[in-house]
Amino acid sequence: MVLIKQPLSMGVVVCILVTLLSACSNTLQSTSHSATPNQNKSSVDPYESINRKVFAFNNALDQSFLKPIAKVYKVITPKPVDETIGNVFANFDDVGNILNNTLQGNIDAAAEDMGRLLFNSTLGLGGMLDVASAAGFKKSDEDFGQTLAKWGVKSGPYVMLPLLGPSTLRDASAKLSVDRITDPTHYHKESLSFTVVDVIKKRSSLFGREAVLKDLSDDKYSALRDIWLQNREFLIRNGQSDTSTETDLIDELESLDDN
Repeated sequence: MVLIKQPLSMGVVVCILVTLLSACSNTLQSTSHSATPNQNKSSVDPYESINRKVFAFNNALDQSFLKPIAKVYKVITPKPVDETIGNVFANFDDVGNILNNTLQGNIDAAAEDMGRLLFNSTLGLGGMLDVASAAGFKKSDEDFGQTLAKWGVKSGPYVMLPLLGPSTLRDASAKLSVDRITDPTHYHKESLSFTVVDVIKKRSSLFGREAVLKDLSDDKYSALRDIWLQNREFLIRNGQSDTSTETDLIDELESLDDN
């Protein structure tokens, strides 16, 4: 959450709404595969009737505000500039990766994260250039929700949060606490601006993936829920996929990244 210490103008309020519209963007951006969860849906999503109403609200805001802005961003932003913005935020993410890999006991991965952060923050001009990947440093994708899962904390029921999008009780608490604390942009005086740019940039990369999601099911809510839950398990297993079908869809989704 962004902490506001002074009165807000209407423009800033709109920016905050746009910033928090990660219901579709963050979920689709991290989508890896679409297998249906093994658990009974009634136990996974006991609050489905409420979640569907929240989803409809979030989706309406996304379609009305975030998606049009993301389309403009995609049209006017040169690809090198877009890549530079992505590199900067990826560099910020490595702070959390270092912490979570350490807490999970993945010391080698944490050391690699540290190397990435040092290389990109210095030779990469503050993260604008991803020299670490070119040097062979592998990028992690860890968060505190995954760390809690590795520690044996159960996910709890699936919840659709107003404005914040898909989550579980475990992951929501992690995202709003430790993940926020370890985000370097949280401490910058332009924290709101950083967050707005990050969300718009991520949303602009999802247009191709939306078509894939639509093809999976006529029920967008169910498709999004199943994909999100499977993706969380995929991340917790550090990318270990169980089926060739999942791998095929991963390849299909990744092929859309540059479109």
